[in-house]
Amino acid sequence: MKASILSTVLLSALGVVSAASPDELKIKVITPVECHRKTRAGDYISVHYEGKLEDGTVFDSSYNRGVALPFNLGQGQVIKCWDEGLLDMCKGEVRELWCHPNVAYGERGIGPIPPNSALIFKAELFDIAGVDVSEETQPEKDEL
Repeated sequence: MKASILSTVLLSALGVVSAASPDELKIKVITPVECHRKTRAGDYISVHYEGKLEDGTVFDSSYNRGVALPFNLGQGQVIKCWDEGLLDMCKGEVRELWCHPNVAYGERGIGPIPPNSALIFKAELFDIAGVDVSEETQPEKDEL
């Protein structure tokens, strides 16, 4: 049951293509990390997270399962808040994402998330598939 809620909750695409406005997505870096290879659209990444409602109720957490969630960033496999809020991250970085319902689950809600809920995620970038240590520490081509 928990796995099916996770799949439904986090792997549901909204089908909205416009960028989130500053009123819809707020990003706070909790643990900054310096690197040269940051996440970008199309990367296959793994993220540990804890999702809460604004009242502090935890509705899901990968930390409790001990397994980070893998997905293709920027491809509509997760909510828009994640597709945009997890761009330009370094491995090990931790962010807090505040997501307006417009970039989360909107009027429909889903599983334990009521309709029109703003969500707060603690998200930690665990891995960028295919990126080795030398790429993380070397400047990207456009930085040379």
